[in-house]
Amino acid sequence: MLIFERLNRLFPLWAILFASLAIIMPPLFTGYAGRIQVLLAIIMFSMGLTLSKEDFLNVVKAPLPVGIGVLLQFVVMPLAALGVSLALGLSPELTTGMVLVGATAGGTASNVMTWLAGGRVALSVSMTLVSTLASVVMTPLIAWLLVGQMVEVPVWGMLSSIAQLVIAPVAAGVVVHHFVGRHIARIEPALATLAMAAIVMIIAIVVALNAGRLASLGPVVALAVIAHNGIGLAAGYFVSRLCGLDQRTARTVSIEVGMQNSGLAVSLANQFFSAGAALPGALFSVWHNVSGSLLAGYWKRRPVVAAEGSAESA
Repeated sequence: MLIFERLNRLFPLWAILFASLAIIMPPLFTGYAGRIQVLLAIIMFSMGLTLSKEDFLNVVKAPLPVGIGVLLQFVVMPLAALGVSLALGLSPELTTGMVLVGATAGGTASNVMTWLAGGRVALSVSMTLVSTLASVVMTPLIAWLLVGQMVEVPVWGMLSSIAQLVIAPVAAGVVVHHFVGRHIARIEPALATLAMAAIVMIIAIVVALNAGRLASLGPVVALAVIAHNGIGLAAGYFVSRLCGLDQRTARTVSIEVGMQNSGLAVSLANQFFSAGAALPGALFSVWHNVSGSLLAGYWKRRPVVAAEGSAESA
């Protein structure tokens, strides 16, 4: 499994590589546009396979950080997306894509970044689980509230789609884990690689579909995405510290809030809006893995200061 772990650590590199390939040779990927929903279901099923009943119990054991994370996820991130979009004068199409990114759950890659950063992995998984379940209702509702006056938002269609693309495959994965969990533990790095490959493919497809518009839209959307991601990372950390949470927990919340399930945002944008609306999600997928890796590496090199004033290993 060592080879899979090494592949997973190069996640940002694969994302950049395939996005670049999609810009140079769009036809390689545009034919797979209809497979985005399938790829997302694969990601969610892989996530479900790694969840156990202990992960559900962890939510009850740590309600405060989970509550803070979910609140930031569905309040600060969508509002930040809208604010950044308005500040940069993005079109209604791109603004819708930004808000969809902000209104989705935490991404599965956040669990890996939390581990690399010396955070609390069990808490990260719990937060991803709760926000994923909540996203079934919250994502279409928030999109309707924030951009419903700009574009038509098919709330019920989105709700049904999220249930099919997220809840069903996650639930199926949890059921399988219940019966063969001890065997799955051995192949978790391979499952992470499968999810990573699916995310990278989604990025490549959306970038290829927008290749002709990247010259004009790419820089401003990239700026919006970087700002949005930075707000999420900063809010997660500093709000957690202000609420009295320790540094390891604050790191966990920061990464969980800053790293969104942009694959879901891409899928919803492509299904209910337009390929252009999917562009922010695709760029976010690339950037949040780069920024998450950089932040995780920075934190990993710095010890966590314990409450009593001594230092713990990160």
